[in-house]
Amino acid sequence: MVYTLIKFKFHYLPESIAIVFLGFIIGGIFQIFNHFNIGNIKEEEMLNPTIFFLIMLPPIIFESGYSLHKGNFFANLGSIVLFAVLGTAISAFTIGSGLWVLGQAKISYGLTAKQSFGFGALISAVDPVATLAIFSAIDVHPTLYMLVFGESVLNDAVSIVMTDTIIHFNDTEAGSALGTAVGEFFLSFTMSGLIGAAFALLLALLLKHIALQKTPSLEFCTVCLFAYGPYFLAEGLHLSGIMAILSSGLVMSHYAHYNLSIMTQVTVQQVFRTFAFLAESCVFAYLGMAIFSFNHNFQPAFIIWSLILCLVGRGLNIGLLSLLANRFRTHKITFQQQFIMWFSGLRGAIAFALALHLPFDSETKHVIVSATLVIVLFTVVCLGGSTTHAIKLVNWWTDRQTGRQRLSSEDRNRLHHDSTESLGYGGEEEGEYVHVQTDIPDTEYMLSKTVELGRSKHLEEVEPQVSDHHARGWARWDQRYFIPFFRKRFTQQEIRRACDEMQDLTTKWHTDVEGGSQLLDEDEHSL
Repeated sequence: MVYTLIKFKFHYLPESIAIVFLGFIIGGIFQIFNHFNIGNIKEEEMLNPTIFFLIMLPPIIFESGYSLHKGNFFANLGSIVLFAVLGTAISAFTIGSGLWVLGQAKISYGLTAKQSFGFGALISAVDPVATLAIFSAIDVHPTLYMLVFGESVLNDAVSIVMTDTIIHFNDTEAGSALGTAVGEFFLSFTMSGLIGAAFALLLALLLKHIALQKTPSLEFCTVCLFAYGPYFLAEGLHLSGIMAILSSGLVMSHYAHYNLSIMTQVTVQQVFRTFAFLAESCVFAYLGMAIFSFNHNFQPAFIIWSLILCLVGRGLNIGLLSLLANRFRTHKITFQQQFIMWFSGLRGAIAFALALHLPFDSETKHVIVSATLVIVLFTVVCLGGSTTHAIKLVNWWTDRQTGRQRLSSEDRNRLHHDSTESLGYGGEEEGEYVHVQTDIPDTEYMLSKTVELGRSKHLEEVEPQVSDHHARGWARWDQRYFIPFFRKRFTQQEIRRACDEMQDLTTKWHTDVEGGSQLLDEDEHSL
């Protein structure tokens, strides 16, 4: 079904919705089987929490961290952490407090304080896969791209840890336990991150000093062990395995990745991206099956108010924190960029999986799962599918405010080419534009996670960057001390050997393809 979307260039439907539809069909078939008493497959229709948290979730989170563009990520690290941690807390508090007040006023379905804030925390997990796919296609400014992508990566881990903290919060000692719960959250968040970073740095040193490059299979197995190791250690210490494996992916790709052989580098990237895609597809398929298999309890008022509060919480998150971040940023987050960041707050697989396994009473759980299902489908289909129109609206509004006429794509490309030849670079001035193409291009793009996310132009391609000699802060320490210590310096002989290996692979592939083509030609002539 995903292939069909790509084949027929159906650009406006995220592949996640196609997988949900596939799960819907499978769920319908299962319902027919159950109706005629053909087997008992009720248990197979439900998502097992052990399978989800031990098998499905780790590769999704690890791949998100591993695929990040580290230069842009660390350049915007302060703002990303601000949006991911404090922003998630603002969104969760807005949704939780709003639903609790509405429930007490009998306007919406009544939830306890713990249930309200637990739901607020889980529904704050954003998954802007569709928006990011469009961002890659229409060439948005790398700052905007990385703010959205980096926030979504950290936000998943923060939302999971926050939901778990709220669920285990002691209602009977609310006053004294509040400070303890907040302290436990930050302790778990910090210690888990340090465990993941320690595993990644240890792997970097191991690969630097032990020549595993000659045995790619052993090298890849070692990477897998160090990738999953921090998750199980953190869970065993009652910390956050999700935060540990995210930190491991971030640090591993910055240091250990460059110590791998070229074969293993490609293998690691593709295998983990494939695992992440399969895991997330399974969750979305279960989501589609839940339309039939789950005993829904749709509360229209609760669903509508939840959706409104999600949008309001996202707006407060982006608006307030952008004002705070701009006080310390050299390149400000413009209002137009803030609007796109607000619009890209889609809910996805993580929110649904967390809702499915809340330890609440049966009625409340059914209400929350049903509401989460509706919100996920609405945001992914409606918001994700209309991102290009939102960008056009922002471009039109910007043109009207500035009085500038937007160039056509051909004129823009010609002007960009001329300026590149005359000036030596093709930089764009960062002003009131969202830094998208002046016209939404006719190039093909897919709302797909099978393409590489986390890719975007580096900031130095758009904004003047200081040289490595003048780097400041963490970047300066990283360049001077950490990179030389943790990364291996390959000899010219090793580099030539790696190039020869890749050349041998391509030559073998070319030979096999030519041999197959000759066989086909001979068969056709014989006929």
